[in-house]
Amino acid sequence: MRLPLTFAVSVAVTLAGGLRIAHADDEPCAGFTWDVRHERALFGNEPQPLTAGQSPAALPTLSADRLYRVELRGESEVKFLKPPGRKRDDRGGYAGLARLTVDTDGVYRISLDQPLWVDVIADGAMVPAKDFQGRRGCSAPHKVVEFLLPARVPITLQFSGGNASTVKVTVTHS
Repeated sequence: MRLPLTFAVSVAVTLAGGLRIAHADDEPCAGFTWDVRHERALFGNEPQPLTAGQSPAALPTLSADRLYRVELRGESEVKFLKPPGRKRDDRGGYAGLARLTVDTDGVYRISLDQPLWVDVIADGAMVPAKDFQGRRGCSAPHKVVEFLLPARVPITLQFSGGNASTVKVTVTHS
């Protein structure tokens, strides 16, 4: 028995659509609506190891367009420049500080491989996040936060509320 051509085409289209949906579910990193190819490429590199600062007096410096693996500290050990924008309920977790200076002002993305809060402080004031995206099941990156950063001004990055003792981080010009 031969099936009518319209029925066969309908079945093929339905199956192809189902495969496309399954493919997107299998690749959670494909769900970003922003173009994160540059960030994804950086997350494919070997990260440079750094130890997060414990106080604003001694901070490691991050540069744009590099991937870092930052060793965090117990959150209670970190002396934040400003109170974190988001508090953990259980007073536990991991945190740390880092320094960043960019050459040109503009929108920059701070990308992380896990759920973690990031605050940006420039000229003693919190810089509000412009936007963010995150994808469950994706760690290359998991979360991308955009900030409007000033040029040639020392910026403090505050990481807090982490569940892991290390975080992979990259900073890119949007």
